[in-house]
Amino acid sequence: MPIFRRFAPILLVGAVWLPLTGAPTALHAALQQEPQAQAAQPRPLAVQDLFALRRVGSPAISPDGEWVAYTVTTLLEKRDRSETRIWMAPAAGGEALPLTAEGVSSSSPQWSPDGRWLGFLSSRNGGETQVWVLDRRGGEAQKLTDVKQGVSGFEWSPDGKRLALLIRDPEEQEKASADSAADRDRPKPWVIDRIQFKRDGQGYLDRRRTHVYVFDVATRALRQLTFGDYDDSSPVWSPDGRWIAFVSNRDADPDTTVNTDVWVVPVPENLDSAQSAGGEANDAVAPRRLTGAPSSDRSPAWSPDGRWIVYVTDASTTPAGLSYGTTALAVVNLEGEPKPRPLARALDRSVSSPSFTPDGRGVLFLVSDEGERALARVDIETDEVTRVIGGEKSVASYDMNAHGAIAALVSEPHLPGEVFAGRLGGELRRITTVNDSLMATLRLGGVEKTRFRSKDGTQVDAFIVKPPDFQPGVRYPTILWIHGGPTSQHDWGFDFTAQLFAANGYVVVLTNYRGSDGYGSAFAEAVFRRWDGKPLEDLLAAVDHVIAMGIADPDRLGVGGWSFGGIMTNIIITNTTRFKAAMTGASEVLYASNYGHDHYQWLWETEYGFPWRDPRLWERISPFYKLERIRTPTLIMGGEKDWNVPIINSEQLYQGLRRLGRTTQLVVYPGEAHGIRRPSFQKDRYERWLAWFGKYVKGETAAATQ
Repeated sequence: MPIFRRFAPILLVGAVWLPLTGAPTALHAALQQEPQAQAAQPRPLAVQDLFALRRVGSPAISPDGEWVAYTVTTLLEKRDRSETRIWMAPAAGGEALPLTAEGVSSSSPQWSPDGRWLGFLSSRNGGETQVWVLDRRGGEAQKLTDVKQGVSGFEWSPDGKRLALLIRDPEEQEKASADSAADRDRPKPWVIDRIQFKRDGQGYLDRRRTHVYVFDVATRALRQLTFGDYDDSSPVWSPDGRWIAFVSNRDADPDTTVNTDVWVVPVPENLDSAQSAGGEANDAVAPRRLTGAPSSDRSPAWSPDGRWIVYVTDASTTPAGLSYGTTALAVVNLEGEPKPRPLARALDRSVSSPSFTPDGRGVLFLVSDEGERALARVDIETDEVTRVIGGEKSVASYDMNAHGAIAALVSEPHLPGEVFAGRLGGELRRITTVNDSLMATLRLGGVEKTRFRSKDGTQVDAFIVKPPDFQPGVRYPTILWIHGGPTSQHDWGFDFTAQLFAANGYVVVLTNYRGSDGYGSAFAEAVFRRWDGKPLEDLLAAVDHVIAMGIADPDRLGVGGWSFGGIMTNIIITNTTRFKAAMTGASEVLYASNYGHDHYQWLWETEYGFPWRDPRLWERISPFYKLERIRTPTLIMGGEKDWNVPIINSEQLYQGLRRLGRTTQLVVYPGEAHGIRRPSFQKDRYERWLAWFGKYVKGETAAATQ
C-alpha cells in the first residue's frame, strides 16, 4: 500500500497530522509560499535576501519510492536564530507538505523500513535531542527515546523494531558530599589529561565518549554495545540485523593519530542482559576490526547480501596524503578475508557517501571533479565508473531505497539546492520549488569556468561570476574570493556570497588553487608544507588571467576569504601590495601561537613538527613576521569562541597592523565558533564586507559599517 495513499493529503498543525480535503486552505497555501513579494522586474541580490533564501537538505526516499522527506532551514531575522522543519513531497512531483511545526527545529528524517514511521531528531520543549516519530496513519509526533544526555544520531534496524543510537557518556554523578543545590550548580574546573583537549563547537574535552547503543522500539529497552576510551560513529545495520558496523579510532592513544577503522559488533537478541557495575553488559562482545590501513577509513555501507562493506579511505598514507590528499573507495568482506579491495582504482578524485546498488553489482558515490560534484557508479566486477548525475551542477547528498528509487539534493549556478527524484538508470526530475518565488524576483550574475596556466605551467581552474548587467569591454572592480579547506573546491552550485558581490558591481574570481579537491592527489598535496608556494602562485595567476581577459580592473582589486581562505589572504597581502582592500576571516597569522591552543595539534606536528624544534621554520611560514610588508587596508574578523582557528590570530594581526599605523579594523562576534551562525551576525558580516570593499576598492565615500 503506497504511503499516505489510503488517506487524503495531510497537513501538520502543531504536532498533529490532519487530513485535508477539497481545495487547499489559506494556511496551507501560506506555508507553501515564501515571504517574498513578487517584483515587477527582476532586481539584484541583496543582503536582506539572506532571510528569504531557504536551505534544503537531508533528502530521504520512502521505502516504496512514493515520497521524499527533506529539511528546510530558514534564518529568522526577528528571533535571530535559524529553524529547520521537515517537509515531504511526492516523488512523482506535486504539492509539498510540512511535517513538523514552526517554532522548533527538527532534523535527520529517516523512514522506517515498512514506511509506517518517519523518525527524526529534535530537542523540543527545551530538552536534550531525542528521536521522535510520526505515524503515517495520523496523530501527534511521539518522543521515542528519553536519554538523559540526549541522542546525536540514529539508524533503523532492517525490521524496524530497533534503533542504533549514538549517545555520549553521561556526566559524572555529583559528589554525595555536596551540601546544597548551590554547591552542585557551581562551575567546576576543567581537569585536562588528554592530548586532544579541545574541539571547536564543544570547547574543552573530558573523557566522556560517544558510543553505539541499541534501543528496542516496543519495550524501550536500551543496551550499550561499544565501550572504552574511544569515540564511535556512523553505525549501520547489516541486512539481517545481526551486526552493526561503525567507525572508531581505537589506537593506543586515539588523540595522537587519525587512524579510524571500520569495525563490526554483534547485536544481542536480548537487550535486558545484566549490566556490570561499570555499565558494560556481562555478555558484551568486543568489536572486530575489518580495516587496518594507517589512515581514515569511514562511511561504511553494507552490500544487499550482507557479505561486503564498502567504505571511504585515504588514497595515500603519506603525511601529505593524510593531511590534504584525495579519498578513495574500498570494499572488505565481513570475515576480513581477503584484504580490503580498492574500487574505482583509476579515479584520482575524492569520493564520499558510498552505497551499494540494490542488485549488489555496483556502488553509488559522490565525486568531486574539476568544479563538478557528481553522483557516480562504479561496477564491482569491471571497475568502470559512470555518471548518474553529472554536468555543470553540484550534488550535495542523495538517498536510495532498496528498489533503486533515488532522491538527490542538486544545485546549479542559479539554482539553490533543490530535491530531484527518479530511478537509478533513469532521468531525475525536480520535485521541490522551495526558492522559486525568490529566484523569480532576482537578476543574477552569469557564471563561467575558465582555465589558465600558473607560474610553473600547471593548469588551474577558476569560476568567474559577473555582475548581472555585465558589459563586454568594460573592466570591473574585482574580488579574488578564496575558499577554505584547503581540501575543498569552488563548484557549479549556487554561491550566495559570490552573487552578492556580483550584484554590487564586482567581478568575482573563485579559484581552485593547489590544495583544492577535485583535481587529483598530486594537485591536492602540493599545498603540504608550502602554503606560501603553489597556492599563492595559482591565486595571483588567476588575477593576472582575468586582467588579461579584459574584465578585471588592475587598479581596483580586492581579496578575501574565511578560514584557509583567510590564511591565504594573509599570505597574499604580505607578498604583494596590488590589492586595494582585504578581508581576512577566521585566519592564522602567528602559527606557533596556535599549537596547543587550537584543535589541530596532529596536523601541526605532521606538517611542520614541534615548534620548539625548528623555530626558524615556524617563523619563516608565519605572516606575522612580515607584517611590515602589508599596505593593504585589512578588515579582520572572527568568532570569540573559535577553537578551530582561535581569535588570538585575528587579535595579533590587528594589534600588529595598528601599531604599524596601517588601515585596519577588527570585528569579533560574541559567542561564535569557527562558523558564524547567528543570523544577525551573518547579515552584519555581509554588510561590513560590502562597505569595506566599497570604500577601498571602489572608492565609495560611505564609511565602513561601525
